[in-house]
Amino acid sequence: MRVLGIDCGTERTGWGVIDSDGRKHSVVAHGVIRLSVRDPLETRLAMIASALRVVLSEHLPEAAAVEEVFYSMNVKTALKLAHVRGVALLAIAEAGIAFGEYSPLEVKVSVVGYGRAEKRQVQLMVRSITGLGEAIESEDAADALAVAICHATASIKTTPRAIRVAR
Repeated sequence: MRVLGIDCGTERTGWGVIDSDGRKHSVVAHGVIRLSVRDPLETRLAMIASALRVVLSEHLPEAAAVEEVFYSMNVKTALKLAHVRGVALLAIAEAGIAFGEYSPLEVKVSVVGYGRAEKRQVQLMVRSITGLGEAIESEDAADALAVAICHATASIKTTPRAIRVAR
């Protein structure tokens, strides 16, 4: 199964595509959509949507996954992040593929085995799990790959909560 993971952000949105059978994962591609904070939010959202559509059309994933919004952060930040997440979900829905959503805790436990793992630990484990030789471009791309791995792992367990088809 080919899975797209998305790490939503208003300045940097990470993405990563993996091929997986649920146990073995290999990286197809990864990157970061970099945005200027000087641009209005609506402009950044349009850029994210456009870039994600390109990733979806180039890599043709069968499923996609995003992180749920982390609630204990600043309310204004959480709202902006929710807008980005909405744009990501729209792009996934337009592509008509299955999607999942996971808490940051679920993603970290799935990849590192520990829910309070630091970003550096996630980055190292993603490289280890996938056998990726080169360094991952950024923490955002590593987090996106971790989300994809979490979804691929959850998919073999067929958790109905996590897997939906966007139509």
